[in-house]
Amino acid sequence: MKHFSLFLACTAACGIYSLEASAANNKKKERPNILWVTFEDTSSYEFGCYGNKDVHTPNADSLAAQGIQFMNAWSVAPQSSPARSSLITGCYAPTYGMDVHPVSYDTPADIFFPQRLREAGYYCTNNSKTHYNSTNNNKACWDECTKTASYNSPKRGKDQPFFAVFNTVTSHMGRVRTFHTDGRRDYTKEGIYTELLTLPSYVPDLPEVRSDYAGHLEAVQDVDTWLGFFLKDLKDKGLDDNTIIFFFSDHGGCVPRGKGYLYESGLKVPLIAYFPEKWKHLANGKSGKDNSLVNFTDLGPTVLSLAGVKPTKNMQGKAIFGEYASKEERKVQFAFAANQLHHFMPVRAVTDGHIKYMRSYIPYRQFALRNYYQWGMPSNKAWDKLVLGNHNTNPDWALTFDAHPAEMLFDLDKDPGELHDLSSSPEYAEVLAKMRNELSNHIRSTHDLGFFLPTSRTGHVLYDVVRKEKYPMEELYKLVEAAGIGDIASLPLFEKAIASSHRDMRFWGAVGYAELAHKKQISQCPQALADLLKDEDPYVASEAAYAAAYLGKPQEGIARLINPAKEEDRKIGYSSLECISLDPTIRDYIRRFLPQLKEAAETLPRKKNEDSGLMARGILVNLGELDIKLLHGPEAYKEGLKLNHGRRPMVPLPY
Repeated sequence: MKHFSLFLACTAACGIYSLEASAANNKKKERPNILWVTFEDTSSYEFGCYGNKDVHTPNADSLAAQGIQFMNAWSVAPQSSPARSSLITGCYAPTYGMDVHPVSYDTPADIFFPQRLREAGYYCTNNSKTHYNSTNNNKACWDECTKTASYNSPKRGKDQPFFAVFNTVTSHMGRVRTFHTDGRRDYTKEGIYTELLTLPSYVPDLPEVRSDYAGHLEAVQDVDTWLGFFLKDLKDKGLDDNTIIFFFSDHGGCVPRGKGYLYESGLKVPLIAYFPEKWKHLANGKSGKDNSLVNFTDLGPTVLSLAGVKPTKNMQGKAIFGEYASKEERKVQFAFAANQLHHFMPVRAVTDGHIKYMRSYIPYRQFALRNYYQWGMPSNKAWDKLVLGNHNTNPDWALTFDAHPAEMLFDLDKDPGELHDLSSSPEYAEVLAKMRNELSNHIRSTHDLGFFLPTSRTGHVLYDVVRKEKYPMEELYKLVEAAGIGDIASLPLFEKAIASSHRDMRFWGAVGYAELAHKKQISQCPQALADLLKDEDPYVASEAAYAAAYLGKPQEGIARLINPAKEEDRKIGYSSLECISLDPTIRDYIRRFLPQLKEAAETLPRKKNEDSGLMARGILVNLGELDIKLLHGPEAYKEGLKLNHGRRPMVPLPY
């Protein structure tokens, strides 16, 4: 026994030594540098190499010609912070409750992958955006995370491999978020001819749309110039033959119905991977245009794999390249959205590259509920006025302003603009069922926390709580799926839910009642639902009030949406009120509260995107009481002139 114990001790010691030796050897062997050159708010179709003939992008086009150009790359989220949360973890952000943009919640520690690279001897820098939707120290996983962070840092050891991330906001929507087009530059000087641009089929051909698109394409060209700085610097420093480059956007573009939406225009991104000759063996035989399905959960595992580090078990993505590259090609991929800022409205999507399925879990909410940041774009204002002012002549342009069905199905090969919903077509019934099941299984396999209310995510790590308390997740998922469909057979399920001790169950039970009311399958408001108007959770109370407004209690429901129990919860009620104010059958009841709304529009804060006063102004626009040009107030005009006269200078990074 004594000898056996000694044997175990020796074995353990040897094991430790072996691990340490392995780590040491890993640090000594030559490994590639890895560079991410990232930018914002740009769809794949906005680069020359992806077929756009209106823009000049020679650096990106050259990189694509020499590298691997992914034709079916998805961001997984159409907003920056949840997209970045997925990048930094290698997981779908809802797994950790990191999907609400742009809000940081408590999440598990040690889930950011760059730390694994540092442990393997890499020097890791980020310049400089994080936005990981986590209260954890977002910078702690980096050796440097500043506006001057660079692979050229004197702190990087001689011959030490690096992983460096650079991000530019040059192409961010803020460049065209100028409230109006007065004073804009002559884009022909940049080779962009506004009147000749080819617009996507889903947006109206309006001067404001063309101007915004031209301004964004100018920004895309600036991004291309920025890419050139890196290509030159790598060559000048003698690093080009040892550096693998990834060039990609955080999500889709600035044209209306892009950023924030789970259409291809919001999800499909340019993604180019370049391997110098020395490291082409790590590309695993890929070259040229690649049609395989890849998404942001894959990029973290891929970086680890290229560095010779095995991706961690918690990662949901698969390595595309390198030692640990997955041998299985992805058959379907998924995406999610949680909100349009103050509007809580979970949506999910799945595609096989040909067929696209989209699931809206609160289907009576319109896709185009105003995100007041995006409505700073003149194109969004003009589109809004065209449709809601009853001037629209093309039904395709009105789709995002309508209450959307719970399920939508698109044939991307035949309908790349996603204008023709096939979910009710008998021809597609089988594929609809298949995609529905794929998404349902994905939600469960990834333990999707995105259906928990924002109020359920504060004060604790939700990821840990649901496991420790053994939260009835399957019950929640079944309720969420049933609520969005709104079948009368599910009424007993909703009755049970609104009496639950769990606020999230009560919320989704109220959603079920509201959907049944919309479909006119019920007409009376049960007392248990009416009682929820006084619920301690503002989201539950607001959704119950919305349902009550359609179930014979419009006055009581609307009064609750206008008068919150706590002032800090006003935006939650206003979100439902903005939604309901688009329904002409309800507007007369809202008009009874016009004095209160007008006072709120003038007295409550309205300079920032999520200010209550701005939301009140949006409701007045829906009621025909305010021109949308005045949505942001007269002070926005001067700000817009300043922005239109300016232009973000391109800084020749890296430092």
